[in-house]
Amino acid sequence: MTNPNAVVSDTQSAIAMAITTAVNTSSLYSTTVPTSPYNITLFSRNKFPMTKSIETAVTAAGAHGGMGKNIAWVEAMRASSPTRNSSNDSEDKKVWITKHPSALGMFDEIMSAAKMKQVVIFLDYDGTLSPIVENPDQAYMDPEMRIAVKNVAKHFPTAIVSGRCRAKVYNFVRLSELYYAGSHGMDIKGPSSRNHQQGNQNVLCQPAKEFLPMMAEVYKILLKKTKDIVGANVENNKFCLSVHYRCVEEQSWSDLYDRVKSVLKDYPELKLTQGRMVFEIRPTIKWDKGNAIEFLLESLGYANSKDVLPIYIGDDRTDEDAFKVLRKRGQGFGILVSKLPKETDAFYSLQEPFEVMYFLQRLVAWKRSMLRNH
Repeated sequence: MTNPNAVVSDTQSAIAMAITTAVNTSSLYSTTVPTSPYNITLFSRNKFPMTKSIETAVTAAGAHGGMGKNIAWVEAMRASSPTRNSSNDSEDKKVWITKHPSALGMFDEIMSAAKMKQVVIFLDYDGTLSPIVENPDQAYMDPEMRIAVKNVAKHFPTAIVSGRCRAKVYNFVRLSELYYAGSHGMDIKGPSSRNHQQGNQNVLCQPAKEFLPMMAEVYKILLKKTKDIVGANVENNKFCLSVHYRCVEEQSWSDLYDRVKSVLKDYPELKLTQGRMVFEIRPTIKWDKGNAIEFLLESLGYANSKDVLPIYIGDDRTDEDAFKVLRKRGQGFGILVSKLPKETDAFYSLQEPFEVMYFLQRLVAWKRSMLRNH
């Protein structure tokens, strides 16, 4: 994979790790279901039916006219609200957890797949390293979480892959040894300092650079269009724009959607997608978090390598692009952060940022144990 807007210096060869963690047997798994490439038994993604995706619902409604499409968007907005989610039934959750078991409970099995492989860590920010908050400018990372991420980066190449603009997420994290992929992967930069022989400091990728003037223009228009909707918050994430409606009264959601959509009618080069209580406006180019992790793996020298185990942890629908890439590669694991059952391409789950922190801490302890034993 190459990109005319990417600059990558020569990457040093990877250091293979000798790992002897034994594989534990888990009662969650049945011998009658498919197995993963790592000899870990997994459930079929379609074994337990889930609700339709937002894109599917909206596309179907679009065939019946604008009003139907508008209703579908509002229903999708309700579905993205944790307080409106109807999937809290304990039985449904048990079934979902069986399909996407806890990454903490399956930690030994996950690490057994890392035998003789380089682990690479990819982390979303909001809802993964920090809690979801009403004001996106106050999504601060807990100091203990920062220490956990810093320690992970001492042992593994580590990247933050966020919908936020790169500068903003860096200001939250403030760890110079990480790779940062902002704007859903459309703005990637390597570490200014590093602890690994792998990788390089001269990584730069901005595939949507020519859209910057347009994004700045649309940002100003959206500010004017939404200023009288109480609670609406338009965030400029450089290569993408986010319209947060977490603090907007539900009766105003349809109005907000109409206003955002009316702005985009004059900009066919942009597309509208939805995350957790947020509209995302992005260039229509084929580039997402999945492309971002492929680019970063290539930058690290693992484009076609079988000696790498990528682990991606994220909570949002935009993280599904990365989960799909890992499934397609047949290597690595996606871990969804969610307390509620939802359709996902992730293999495993964690419930909240605290569990993410504990998983990262265990990862560091595991690596240190491996180093002591060798």
